[in-house]
Amino acid sequence: MARNKPAAKKRRLAKSGKQAKSVPSWVIAKTVGKVRTHSKRRHWRRTKIKP
Repeated sequence: MARNKPAAKKRRLAKSGKQAKSVPSWVIAKTVGKVRTHSKRRHWRRTKIKP
């Protein structure tokens, strides 16, 4: 990927980076372990972001 990125692409990458986090521990505790994962979790190497 280019060193200099367009601002719109950089924003998309930043949003996707934030979305790829795991479920917080307090959510797991609050739901008594019923919610452990979320389906939209993305791994940087397996699934690529559409441009």
